[in-house]
Amino acid sequence: MYNIKARGVLIEGNKSYHDITRDITNPLLAKRTPSWWWITAFFASAMLAWGIWGFYNTISVGIGTWGLNNSVSWGWAIINFVWWIGIGHAGTAFSIFLLVLHQKWRTSINRAAEAMTIFAVMAAGMFPLIHMGRIWNGFFIFPYPNTRGPLWDNFNSPLFWDVVAISTYLTASFLFWYVGMMPDFATIRERTTSKIKKSIYNVLSFGWVGSARGWLRFESAALLMGGLTAPLVISVHSIVATDFAAGVVPGWHSTIFPPFFVVGAIFSGFAMVLTLMIIVRKVYKYEEYVTKKHLDAITRILTFVSLIMGVAYISEIFVAWYSDSPYEMFVFFKNRAVGEYAYAYWAMITFNALMPQLFWFKKIRQNITIVFIISIFINVGMWYERFVIVVTSLSKTWLPSTWHGYSPTATEIAIYIGTIGFFILGILLFLRFLPMMAISELKGINKETSIVTKNSENHE
Repeated sequence: MYNIKARGVLIEGNKSYHDITRDITNPLLAKRTPSWWWITAFFASAMLAWGIWGFYNTISVGIGTWGLNNSVSWGWAIINFVWWIGIGHAGTAFSIFLLVLHQKWRTSINRAAEAMTIFAVMAAGMFPLIHMGRIWNGFFIFPYPNTRGPLWDNFNSPLFWDVVAISTYLTASFLFWYVGMMPDFATIRERTTSKIKKSIYNVLSFGWVGSARGWLRFESAALLMGGLTAPLVISVHSIVATDFAAGVVPGWHSTIFPPFFVVGAIFSGFAMVLTLMIIVRKVYKYEEYVTKKHLDAITRILTFVSLIMGVAYISEIFVAWYSDSPYEMFVFFKNRAVGEYAYAYWAMITFNALMPQLFWFKKIRQNITIVFIISIFINVGMWYERFVIVVTSLSKTWLPSTWHGYSPTATEIAIYIGTIGFFILGILLFLRFLPMMAISELKGINKETSIVTKNSENHE
């Protein structure tokens, strides 16, 4: 039984079942789209348009439009690919891990987190194709039956691993997200007066009628897909980490990379969820559904994961020193801590390991503005982490004669900004046309986690 006195109310305002249905579906049934939505969509579209130019420039001219060189053969494309994959771990972590741990506060947040997963993984999926330069040969990296002999489909290629991992993770996450919305689609179908919307949501709900047999199959399917999706959180980013660990490069050749990358992905994903939900609760006035208790719970998780990140950073430094390898020591003590890219290294340490420790103080956790700022800094810090891993290890490797600095070009920046615009547009479309919270799950915890005094007999 959920202890309200000890853990706080999860749904404030003494909501009835009708109140929950009305509050979640009203933004979807509104005839007019808010002006802030159009303004944000305009800027996101402009970002996406610039990104399309970056893609076109890369495809038409070649990888030479990037700032890569003989030494730094990986740059912003790989950095942003790993960064987006990390953000894409938010939905599965919320939906599966917190479900297994019986954390009821997840119900107000999990739907938006799952949507973030879909669009972040789609943004990440653009990079393996663009890495090829000749995008028209992209079908070579997709897992189709190998009937052409050993000339095609290099199954030993990390690029092929990425494609398999991303496509599997995207498919499983989308199915889990979609199936969870089917009862809510039926609710919207019954409430809308538009015949067109009624037909669309009826198709999306697969004719859901809410029978006992339907709920039984729905819960079984959700549990089955959740169990299959959970290991993907570990495998996807472990595969991405193996792309680095398999290379004999100072600062990369480390067995700590797979767990280190997985923890970092969950860390950045939770931070992005925190950023999004603070905006959603403010814009849609959902303070009664996404309460300070919800935000407090996320900040506590971020504090704990931040400690793990700090230990991982210290472990890397210790192993480099203890190994007495001059190459490893050079990377960590010369090229990262005090070298050309020291600003990125110390930004990574500050934003990921030190700044989240402010959440130990209750006054900080209760200040929404400060929490919002720290959540943004965490994602900046996680981006710098990927930058440090890629650039510092490649810019100065075995031969001093090959040492070369790296800076992104306008094309690389455009591609990155374009993926951000794509992500924002996806989230905007989700907020406008799909239920941003799980109505049925909110109703399921309403009486148990709230002090209900209204007559809740009016079910919708």
